[in-house]
Amino acid sequence: MDKLSVLILTHNEEKNIRKCLESILPLTKSIYIVDSSSDDKTVDIARSYGAEVASRKWTTYADQLNWGLGHFDFKTEWIMRMDADEEITEGLVKALHEFLASPPANISGVYVRRRVYFMGRWIRHGGYYPTWLLRVFRKGIGRCEALWMDEHMIVSKGETMKIHEDIIDYNNKDLTFWTDKHNKYASREVLDVLGKRNPGGNDSVMAASLTQNQAHSRRWVKDNVYGRVPLFVRPFLYFIYRYFLRLGFLDGKEGLIFHFLQGFWYRFLVDAKLYEYELQQRQAKK
Repeated sequence: MDKLSVLILTHNEEKNIRKCLESILPLTKSIYIVDSSSDDKTVDIARSYGAEVASRKWTTYADQLNWGLGHFDFKTEWIMRMDADEEITEGLVKALHEFLASPPANISGVYVRRRVYFMGRWIRHGGYYPTWLLRVFRKGIGRCEALWMDEHMIVSKGETMKIHEDIIDYNNKDLTFWTDKHNKYASREVLDVLGKRNPGGNDSVMAASLTQNQAHSRRWVKDNVYGRVPLFVRPFLYFIYRYFLRLGFLDGKEGLIFHFLQGFWYRFLVDAKLYEYELQQRQAKK
């Protein structure tokens, strides 16, 4: 009997979902998907692998995921969250089987490493690997933070541990898709920034306590260091830090494209959208 269920969100993921599901099957056959109006073969492929699929109009990532956690009748004590463009490595399958055979009673969540590939190349430098993410948690204890962007799983009680094995993030879609997606991410991140400026307002977000982990540390730096540097200056400084000081240049041409787009262009775009919002606010007061 399966000891772990996997929950995935999808929207037009026919290029990715098959390899994702095939990597999961050696671990579990209990697969659940919340699909947001896919008009390609995503749902047909998922069902052909035995996945249970529910359809729901897209809201936010956190809301969709938390809805899925409450909607499906999970038969297992443990749940794993995955994205459709991710794969579980053989090493992680083995490690999770060993963990699930006798999980410590005090453990409620498990962190694993994410290994990102971009244009076919593993992005190993620039502070991008390893990225530790809480992906496995006990049923009824794990939830996703109600943020527009940069949301993480949290557990309401118990302790967490790390398994030193990887999830592979390997998206088969092209660069146009990637940039379109990050343009939308930038808009969502602006909403989070505005929510922090105006807690309790329409853009407010749920306050969630994180344990002392990598996500917590990165968020603290983002809010208390990066966030205090002037608009448009900070993307330059961040790219220099990431590409040169954290050795991002060792990731080759693909790394140059990735670190520039993700570490500079995306961050500059967020600042530009914030500036646009502030400009509109000033004009509205005239």
